[in-house]
Amino acid sequence: QVQLVESGGGLVQAGGSLRLSCAASGRTFSTEIMGWFRQAPGKEREFVASISASGGSVYYTNSKAGRFTISRDHAKNTVYLQMNSLKPEDTAVYYCAARARTLYSNSPEDYDLWGQGTQVTVSS
Repeated sequence: QVQLVESGGGLVQAGGSLRLSCAASGRTFSTEIMGWFRQAPGKEREFVASISASGGSVYYTNSKAGRFTISRDHAKNTVYLQMNSLKPEDTAVYYCAARARTLYSNSPEDYDLWGQGTQVTVSS
């Protein structure tokens, strides 16, 4: 079964940190771009970060650069999102996604496989 399973979300105080994990299975994700998106209540799903197949290229939205770090471990078939200095406005459901292409994209429509999401809540 081809799937992505996120974990690591939870409740944290402002200024705290969380590390999200995305375990991939069922196909060769090592050749795919992996991304993290998030969706807050009443808002559209937005791009957070992505990482190339090799892990050598990473992309962030401007507001996340410096606070969030995306990485991947091919041996574990897992992608991570380290989030530091969290703010209440980071509260959202965070989704892991896979894109079976080599070209970068920050559009949700360009990712063909999604996890179920993990809730991140940051209290003030």
